[in-house]
Amino acid sequence: MVVNHKIEKRPRGRPQVRCDDDTRSVIIQAANDQFHENGYAAASISAIAQNAGVSTKTVYRLFPTKADLFTSVISDRIGRFLLAVDVGTLATASLREGLERMLTTYGMLTLSEDTITIMRLVIGESDRFPEIATSFYEQAIVKTNTLMEDWLRTQVNLGLIALDDPHAACGMLRGMMVMEPQRAAMLRQAPAPQGQEIADRAKMCADLFLKGCAR
Repeated sequence: MVVNHKIEKRPRGRPQVRCDDDTRSVIIQAANDQFHENGYAAASISAIAQNAGVSTKTVYRLFPTKADLFTSVISDRIGRFLLAVDVGTLATASLREGLERMLTTYGMLTLSEDTITIMRLVIGESDRFPEIATSFYEQAIVKTNTLMEDWLRTQVNLGLIALDDPHAACGMLRGMMVMEPQRAAMLRQAPAPQGQEIADRAKMCADLFLKGCAR
């Protein structure tokens, strides 16, 4: 009997190269860790590249400046928030369900240790690097506010709530949800609420808000 042994041939050429989108994600995570550990000014592009397993040339090709990298860190986090909110689900939820879901997700974002650390960084270094304050405001505050304000305007148009100024009301709603616990956490006076505490706070805020504007 003759036995044929098949020899598995290795593919020729260089190993498969990671696509730019995957590389960006790895670099953004490495940058996030570096900003958390060392702040903005002391963050090392070389260390970011090393931790991401890429060259500094690759980092600069995808993120020409440190400010671009910081913006991408914030944008990536807000992108995950927008996915978690799920606008499609909000559109089919009842008024109360939608409001509680939106507030809970917003609380999970803004009261996380990651966000609080970044806010400390922005406040502490924005005098020297005003671009990081602009980036945080545009990528984090404006984008989250726009989503929540648009939802409120939709409820007004449906006749479910009455608001003379949805923009101002949105700011008040966001402040009611996170300002006090976030401020205490930033000043290291109390741990930020997590999980069920955030959900319970969202329910309480929804109750107060709807009693003021529900038709």
